[in-house]
Amino acid sequence: MRKGQQQRAGGPRAARVLTAAVLAFGLALTSAACSKGGGGNAGSWKGGSSPEAPPPKASATITAPAADAKDVPASTDIAFTTQEAVDSKFELKDANGKVVKGKLSSDGKTWQPDSALDWGTTYTATVTATGDDGRPATVSNNFTTMAKPGKLLQVSSFLGDGQTVGVGMPLIVKFGRAVPESYRDDVQRRMSVKSTPQQEGAWRWISPTEVHYRPKTYWKANSDIVYKLRTKGLPMGDGWFGSNDLTVDIKTGSALVMTVDNATKKMTVTINGKVAKTLPVSLGRAKFPSSHGTMLVMEKLRKTDFDTRNEGTDPDAQYLAKGIEYAQRLTWGGEFIHAAPWSVGDQGRRNVSHGCVNVSLENAAWLFNNTKIGDPVTVKGTEVPLKNGNGWTDWNLSWSEYIQGSALPVN
Repeated sequence: MRKGQQQRAGGPRAARVLTAAVLAFGLALTSAACSKGGGGNAGSWKGGSSPEAPPPKASATITAPAADAKDVPASTDIAFTTQEAVDSKFELKDANGKVVKGKLSSDGKTWQPDSALDWGTTYTATVTATGDDGRPATVSNNFTTMAKPGKLLQVSSFLGDGQTVGVGMPLIVKFGRAVPESYRDDVQRRMSVKSTPQQEGAWRWISPTEVHYRPKTYWKANSDIVYKLRTKGLPMGDGWFGSNDLTVDIKTGSALVMTVDNATKKMTVTINGKVAKTLPVSLGRAKFPSSHGTMLVMEKLRKTDFDTRNEGTDPDAQYLAKGIEYAQRLTWGGEFIHAAPWSVGDQGRRNVSHGCVNVSLENAAWLFNNTKIGDPVTVKGTEVPLKNGNGWTDWNLSWSEYIQGSALPVN
């Protein structure tokens, strides 16, 4: 009985234990198959393959030049946009893999090469944008610059590297042919000026072939000035393109300023704000009055001849004066500061010249040895105003008048 009871008691219990064991083993197999090695949740992997990484949070697009673009101007900048980027990097390489030097614009949306790209060359532009997830997104575009065009326009500077000029000196850039008005804003965008110390200034188109730059007030004494034109390959209208880039590095010297007062017949010379010398002068007589306004020293001639015999019809205005010493040109019309030994008795008393500023030989030599191209001369109280354009008359205009000649808005 006990044996039979043990069998009856043990039979169902053993069956239950066996069933549970089989079920547990089946679940274990199912779990192993779903988890592929026992990790993760069922259904989190597809078909037993590796997981797909999420896309980078940031993205980038090169907007210009277009991918695989041809005949791109050698002056081109590369424009791009980024989204959700906390950091972005740009690189441009030529067909040989050489990195092109350049810099990002102030807004970080345009990359500008330091100098024009080569003609007929393929380049690869690459932008990498990284978001706050640390995952970089990279995009690349190829483009090819145009072949060297047949119609190239020379761009030149009146000033050369290393010159020391006066505090009124405008930066003068000339073009080999007229630049149409509709292209001047593009040209100005490629023109930059950096001064140390920093000073506010603006470009003004003097004519279709000439543009000047002056600061709002006179340059500070002993400033370092660098101006650049990235005009090589830049479209200039009518199928013409800029032939060259241009960089000029100059400096200003001491702040020498001359003021001539017709009422007193004297010139006051200040250097760095202090009166250095006061000179008696004689200006243009009633028939040939000197111009009043602010002019600049444009040219210095140790000795020259004044020959006006073929100019105009007035016999009094036609003369030949040889061996004029220490002449400094103020206007294209022929007004100079110069030595006039013949009028020393009139200097400081009355006007007897043909429009020039007469000074003694000694004073003319002192001025000549101290002045620089671009030093300002303001004449006051004469009968006729200086005509704008008769010389470098940049300072004969107020700042509000001057900036009206810019092709771009001036803040």
